[in-house]
Amino acid sequence: MSPERREPVGAGGSPPAERRVPSAECRALTFDCYGTLIDWETGILKSLRSVLTPRRIQLDDDQLLSLFAAIESPIQQGPFRSYRDVLHASMRRIADHLGFVPDGDEVSALSRSLPDWPPFPDTVPALAALGHRYRLGIISNTDDDLFAGTARRLETHFDWVITAQQAGSYKPSRNNFHRALERIGLPWDQVTHVAQSLYHDIGPARSLGLATVWVNRRAGKSGFGATPAARVLPDLEVPDLATLARIVDSYPPGP
Repeated sequence: MSPERREPVGAGGSPPAERRVPSAECRALTFDCYGTLIDWETGILKSLRSVLTPRRIQLDDDQLLSLFAAIESPIQQGPFRSYRDVLHASMRRIADHLGFVPDGDEVSALSRSLPDWPPFPDTVPALAALGHRYRLGIISNTDDDLFAGTARRLETHFDWVITAQQAGSYKPSRNNFHRALERIGLPWDQVTHVAQSLYHDIGPARSLGLATVWVNRRAGKSGFGATPAARVLPDLEVPDLATLARIVDSYPPGP
């Protein structure tokens, strides 16, 4: 599967007249979950502050999110471990960086809270609208049981759910996308990947020739938040899923 060069669509969210994204041939949309559908930055900050505030450790949001990104991603790139263990190890390293030894409840603060992290306000209605036109899937850096808790909040039927636990690797590994495409069983040009993280999702999906939609949830904010920095050109950039749903609704039905 060779990469295909495409000209990106700007932040205005309108594809050029001669090309539409997703394409007329697209039959399935795959989504990253945490950061794209789920407001994971709010969840991460709330969890970290539940540990740090009683200890009178104060960092601003950008500092905390950058610290999380710098610590979590290298753990994921090491020998495979469950995402629950990744979060536990991340909390231990954050604590070590900030100069304290966490107790058991503090170590598990992120993993315990993850199923309660909220969807973005536009997520559920946008998924419902997109589901009328496409089959929907998840490609997520998580465990099966953790996603099961999250799934109840998404109120959506997904035709496929591919987790890091199933793949035995974490995005940005291409293996996760290969596993997803094998499971989906459609030609790659009938699948569009939708995600917030340039590093974890848009980069590897683009490298495989998949069409990509970057949901720029951090539009207007500085930095990359809870994900490592990356410079990648998506096929389409939108500020939220509601915008993507409106764009798709403007397309004539059928191929």
